[in-house]
Amino acid sequence: MPPLEPYIPETITVHLGAPDEQAENVTVAFADYVKNVVSSEIYPTWQEAAIRANTLAVISFALNRVFTEYYKSRGYPFDITASTAIDQKYIEGRNIYENVSKIVDELVTSYIRRRGSLEPLAAKFCNGVTVTCDGLSQWGSQYLAQDGATVDTILRTYYGDDIEIVMGAPIQPLTPSYPGEPLKNGDVGVNVAWVQTALNRIAQDYPAIPKVTVDAIYGAGTEAAVKAFQRAFSLEEDGIVGNDTWYKLRTVYVAVTKLAELRSEGLRFTSFSWEYPERVAPGEIGAKVTQLQYMLRVLAAFNDAVSEPPLSGSYNAATEQSVRDFQLAYGLPVTGVADRETWNKIYDQFTSIRDSGFGEEDLFPILREPPAETTFALQRQLALSADALPELPKPQVNGAYDDATRESVAVFQRLTDLPVTGEADEETKKLLAEFAETQKYRYAARDGQFPGGLLSRGARDGGEQI
Repeated sequence: MPPLEPYIPETITVHLGAPDEQAENVTVAFADYVKNVVSSEIYPTWQEAAIRANTLAVISFALNRVFTEYYKSRGYPFDITASTAIDQKYIEGRNIYENVSKIVDELVTSYIRRRGSLEPLAAKFCNGVTVTCDGLSQWGSQYLAQDGATVDTILRTYYGDDIEIVMGAPIQPLTPSYPGEPLKNGDVGVNVAWVQTALNRIAQDYPAIPKVTVDAIYGAGTEAAVKAFQRAFSLEEDGIVGNDTWYKLRTVYVAVTKLAELRSEGLRFTSFSWEYPERVAPGEIGAKVTQLQYMLRVLAAFNDAVSEPPLSGSYNAATEQSVRDFQLAYGLPVTGVADRETWNKIYDQFTSIRDSGFGEEDLFPILREPPAETTFALQRQLALSADALPELPKPQVNGAYDDATRESVAVFQRLTDLPVTGEADEETKKLLAEFAETQKYRYAARDGQFPGGLLSRGARDGGEQI
C-alpha cells in the first residue's frame, strides 16, 4: 500500500550531488544519515535546545522526502540528495560529534508535522546569516536557545503555532509504495482507495478528470478517471494503474497538494476515515456502507456466526442480516442497524484481525470477485438476457465483476423475485443460465412476475406458475 502513515526507514539512499549530477549514491542507516547532516549543518557547542530543534528539522525534512517519494516517483534511484540548494548537507565519511549522536539516538523516531495533517513537515532551514529562507534560521535558533527558549518555542517561532512533535514512529524497511501488481477494474482495497483520493484532488486542478467515489472498489467510474488522467499526462491510456501511472499519480498529487513544501495543503487521508458516520442503516448507499460490508466480510471469514454480505455499497437485506448476526454474536442489541456501538465494535474486531499479522494480501482476497472466466460467462448471459428483458441493463463483457455487472445482477434478481444483493449466488447463476440459454421468455410485467415460463421465487418453490 502507499506510505499513507509515516514511518522511520531503516536506511536511506543519498545522492552525493544535485539530482541530475553524476555522483555516487550511498545507502546508510537513517540514524547515521541524520547524525551526519546535523554534524555538518550546525556546531556541537550550541545550546542543547538549538541542537534538538535542528535535529527534528533534519529528521522531518528527510522523512518528507521519503514519505512523498519525491525522487523515487520521478525515476531517480535515491531518496534525497546532498545538495544544500535542494536538500541537506551530507558529507560521506565525516566525523560525528558525540553529543549530536546521543541526541539523534533519542530523537530519531520523532518528527514535526502540522496539527491535522499526516505528512512529516518539509522543515526547510538555512543558516540565517549568509542565507535566509522561509523556515528555521539555524543561528537564530541558537540565539533563541541562549535566551532560554525551549525546543517547542524555537520550532513554533519558525514553523508556526500549529505544529506538533510526533514521537515513537515505527521503524521499518524502506518499501516502495507501488503495490507490485497493476490495479484494474474489479480490484478492491486500500490501494484503490488511495488512487481514488489522488484522482479527486488532482481533478480540482485538472477538471477534465472526472471525480469518483472513494469506496475502495475499482469500478467503471474509476477506470474512466484513470484513463482521463493518463490522457492528460501522455501515458498509455489503458485505464490500468501500472507502475508508470502509479508514480505519475504520486508525483502530480504531491505537486498539487504541495506536500513537499513548507506550506502544504496537508494530507488528511489515511486510506479510510473509520470514524462512525452518524448513521448507517438499511436502505442507505455509499462508501460508508462499503466500508461496513468490507469489515463484516473480513469478520465472516474468521467467525462462522457472521454471514458474509455483498460488497455492493447498498445496505440491503444481506447486509442487515450480517449486522444482526454480528450483534447477536457479540452481545449487542439485535437491530440490524449499524449504530455507533455496533460500528465501533465491528471496527475493534476488524482491527484486531488486521493487526494480528494479516496484511492486505491476506485480507483482501476474501473480497475478491469471481475469477475472470466465471465473470465473462455471467456477463454474456446477462447481455443475452437483456435482449429479452428491457429493464435489465447490459454490462460490458470484460471479465471484471464491476459496478455495472453488479447492478445488472441486482436488477435480474429483482425481476425474478430473488434476494437483491448484486452478488451472483448459486440460485441466481442457475436461473440466469437457464433463462439466457432458452431466451424464449419475454418480459411482460404483471405483479412483478413473468409470464411464459420465467418463474417467480414462489413458483419455483412449488407455488403456481403464472
